[in-house]
Amino acid sequence: MTRLGVGLYGRNGHQIHHLLAGHPRARLVATAGIDPALLPRALREDTAVLHYDALADLLHDRRVELVSLCSPRRARQADDAVACLRAGRAVYAEKPAALTEADLDWVLATAERTGSAFREMSGTAFAQPYLAIRALVAAGVIGSVVQVSAQKSYPYFDGRPRDDDVDGGLIGSAGVHAFRLVEHVAGSRIADLSVSRTCLGGPGPGGLTMAASLTMTLASGAVAAVTLNYLNPRGTGRWGNDELRVFGSAGMVEATAGGTTTRLVVGDEDRGPVDTTATATDYFDQFLDHLLDRVPMPLPVEEDLHPTRIAIRARASHPLRGGPP
Repeated sequence: MTRLGVGLYGRNGHQIHHLLAGHPRARLVATAGIDPALLPRALREDTAVLHYDALADLLHDRRVELVSLCSPRRARQADDAVACLRAGRAVYAEKPAALTEADLDWVLATAERTGSAFREMSGTAFAQPYLAIRALVAAGVIGSVVQVSAQKSYPYFDGRPRDDDVDGGLIGSAGVHAFRLVEHVAGSRIADLSVSRTCLGGPGPGGLTMAASLTMTLASGAVAAVTLNYLNPRGTGRWGNDELRVFGSAGMVEATAGGTTTRLVVGDEDRGPVDTTATATDYFDQFLDHLLDRVPMPLPVEEDLHPTRIAIRARASHPLRGGPP
C-alpha cells in the first residue's frame, strides 16, 4: 500500500504526529520547527526522519508530499501554506487557516492554480456524535431546521495567547468549531451575524477575549446562536463543555456534556440517545484517501472553509468591550 510522505511544520496547535506512528497510509519523513523529543518514541527513533530548522529547508526535501501546518503565528500561516502549495505539496492546516479573507482567498487561489490540494483540519462534523446528528438532520427526521444553538466552552490557563495573531483567539480557534456545527451538522450556511465579545474575567492587560455571544440568520431562513468562552470551570470534569441543539419543525436533537450525552425527540416520542455506533473516519485519513485514491472529500473546499470565513468576519466585526484595553 502506498504511504504518503508527511512533513510537520510547527507545533502551535493540534499537530498530527500522534497519528503517524504506524500509520498504514502515511509516513513521517521530516519536521521543521518541532523539538524531536516531542515525537512518539517510534518516530524519534526512526533515523529516516530528518529534522530541519525552517519550513524552507523542509520543502527542499523531495520526500515530503504533504505538509501539516501548525505555524508559530497563525497570522503568517497563509504565507506558509502558499509556500508549500507553490512547492507542489499538499497542505493540511491547523484552524483557522487564515486570519483575513484576503489571505484565505489567496491560499485557495494558489491551490487551484498549482493543483496542490489544501484542507483545513476541519473534521468537526465528521466525528461522533456530530456525524450521526448530521445524518438525522439531512434525513429530515426532525423536520425543517428552525433554530440552532451551539456552545464551545474551555478553561482559561496562563498559556493562552493574549494576541489573536498567535492562534486566532477565542472566535478563530474555538468559535470555528461551533460555526461548523451550525453549517455542517445543522445543514445551512450562516448568512449574517451579530457579535458581542468581552475580555471581562481575563488575566489582565493584553485584550484576551474571554467570552463572545453571536446571533445569526442562516441562508435557509433559520436562526442560530453561538456561545463561546474561556470560562469552563475545572469542576465540570470536561476540557470542552460543548453543546449543540438543533430544533426542527418536527422534533429536536442535542449533544451535551462535551458530546458525551445525546437525545433525539420527535413529536411525542422521546427516542433517547442517538445511535453513534457507526465508525467515524478521521478527517486526516479522509484527506489521505482523497490524495492517494481520488476519493471525494465530504465537502467541497469552499463549503469546508466557509465557517472559517465566518470566524474571520466575526473577529473583525466587533471590538472588545469590558476589562483592560
